[in-house]
Amino acid sequence: MTTIAVLGAGKIGEALLSGLLQGGREADDLLFTEKHPERAAALTERYGVEGLDVPGAAQRADVLVVAVKPQDIEPLLDELAPVLKPGTLVVSLCAGLPTSLYERRLPDSTPVVRVMPNTPMVVGEAMSAISAGRYATDEHLNLVEELLGTVGKVARVPENQQDAVTALSGSGPAYFFYLVEAMIDAGILLGIPRDLAGRLIIQSAVGAATMLNEGGQHPVILREAVTSPAGTTIMAIRELEKHGVRAAMLAAIEAARDRSVELGRGHEAG
Repeated sequence: MTTIAVLGAGKIGEALLSGLLQGGREADDLLFTEKHPERAAALTERYGVEGLDVPGAAQRADVLVVAVKPQDIEPLLDELAPVLKPGTLVVSLCAGLPTSLYERRLPDSTPVVRVMPNTPMVVGEAMSAISAGRYATDEHLNLVEELLGTVGKVARVPENQQDAVTALSGSGPAYFFYLVEAMIDAGILLGIPRDLAGRLIIQSAVGAATMLNEGGQHPVILREAVTSPAGTTIMAIRELEKHGVRAAMLAAIEAARDRSVELGRGHEAG
């Protein structure tokens, strides 16, 4: 069996470990690194997976999943470079970091796959986009798809689209949370208790997402089905358009894309 080490067992790293175990991987085939000893001990107790340091993980694993924050990548690569085994697959879950960074800092011909996941991974509903680096093959991509398929859905994209993917689906859950928060506030403004407003809006969001996912219809068609002539919904839509909500969303996603690009450029000379 392939031995997989998750480098950085934060929320995303832990979610991946949990998903791999639920997907049928044996705990003995998984490893993780975690800089806080108390958390490392808790994860080992919870999942039965061994925690160890970065050099130890690199020496034993066939696949290294890098799940640290982008600002922590440089010291991690400094640790990895001298000990990485030839042929080890490196899977990067770090927002904005290109495969070329790893290829430049790690031993020659290291296969790298770049991934942009999102936080619904913690409930097994992630959307992950994957891209092959210079030395990664279809076999490597197939393996990464299999691994990430345990925690959600996976799409292959060219790496030059990864910054846009980061803005759309990587940051995407936050936009929905923001909208739900605003709608709950509106319910309170209209005199509905917070708890009830939350239940109304959250279930509406779940139902709407299910319709989008399972019905195969364009969101415009679904929205028009709710929008009766001179009804309540069209009045609300008019206000959204009047206040530039659509334009604001476009600008917000562009800003997120630009920030992803900046994160990558910050490591160009690394």
